Amino acid sequence: MNDAVESPCIRECVIDDASGYCRGCYRTLHEISSWTTYTPEQQRALLAELEHRKTAASR
Repeated sequence: MNDAVESPCIRECVIDDASGYCRGCYRTLHEISSWTTYTPEQQRALLAELEHRKTAASR
């Protein structure tokens, strides 16, 4: 069984000074650099959080 989770990176890598989130994927620098060390469960949890961040940013 393959538990691999695809990275949310969309190659629009710019960190927003105010929020600290990447404007492309909404991750922090720490989350970006740690992605490959996260378990699949942690990655999926972060993906869910990124959806919340994206929704909040669009308001």
